[in-house]
Amino acid sequence: MKILAIDTSCDETAAAITENTRILSNVIWSQASAHAKFGGVMPSLAQRMHEERIDWVIEQAIKRSKLKIQNLDYLAVTIGPGLSIALGVGIDRARKLAEKYGKPLIAVNHLEGHLLSPLANSDILNLKFPNLGLVISGGNTIFIKMNQLGSYEILAQTTDDALGEALDKAARMLGLGYPGGAILEKLARLGNPKKFSLPIPLIGQENRQIFSYSGLKTSFYRLIEANKLKDLHFPSKHDVYDLAATFQNVAFTHLIRIISYILKNDDTTYRDFFVGGGVSANIEIRKRLRNLAKENGLQTHFPYTQRLCGDNAAMIGIAGYFYVTTGNLTKNPKEIDRDPNLKLS
Repeated sequence: MKILAIDTSCDETAAAITENTRILSNVIWSQASAHAKFGGVMPSLAQRMHEERIDWVIEQAIKRSKLKIQNLDYLAVTIGPGLSIALGVGIDRARKLAEKYGKPLIAVNHLEGHLLSPLANSDILNLKFPNLGLVISGGNTIFIKMNQLGSYEILAQTTDDALGEALDKAARMLGLGYPGGAILEKLARLGNPKKFSLPIPLIGQENRQIFSYSGLKTSFYRLIEANKLKDLHFPSKHDVYDLAATFQNVAFTHLIRIISYILKNDDTTYRDFFVGGGVSANIEIRKRLRNLAKENGLQTHFPYTQRLCGDNAAMIGIAGYFYVTTGNLTKNPKEIDRDPNLKLS
């Protein structure tokens, strides 16, 4: 089953060709540098840049797959969640191509793409359920019970900032630019996570089964400002290393504590734990999640390359493949529409 997949959910213009769970091509045009001066994604700019690059990205994806669009079986496109006007660009192109070449079009949930991204080029052929999933990205932090493909139960999710968003904001407070989560990770490796003190969110309230990073972000800001008052030269290079390590450590500790609490109080037997989203590329969080999984008898699965962790279209194609095999398919392109607040359910 060969699929042309398109994703324009935020600030990456992406297209890919997949065959079942194999990736034949995966082209991503990032807009990050254009948005950096604004400290975040500007929706109108994202829309314009998607429109400028979408045709080239699709052409490259087809060319690199060494196939022709006439030989493909389906088209798949992200319909949400994401930036409304950005989503519209990908949906518009997918509709036109589906109508022009007479191909059925699959409407894909971006979150489900992240959730199933560890299955790319995987040898997992017969999934046994229930399983567990975790999506940790710039827009979402969701811990999921996978009853079946397409049938999910939210066990915990963020009530404010997502983990990736919190890491990016902490990096910005340290003057590391945008997006800064990956830079924060590199500097954290050089720092002492115990040098400064930050409160772990929701200590003693794990039974609420939520993630929350807004308070941690505020505490981090106050920590930096308080030390600036004491020392005009704060923060030094080594202070930045230590601050990065401290913030990352507390942010990850909170995530692990909530997941640990849920697993401790859940009698369900799980075998596999799927982790996707931009933050899943972080080496430290991978280490902690693997340890947590091992303690609970779980096999952890991450995307096999960093390229599959962030927003991309290959994961949309793979999700689309499973949509078809489970009968969740929209054939009429006119039925497809964007849903910026689409949930995973």
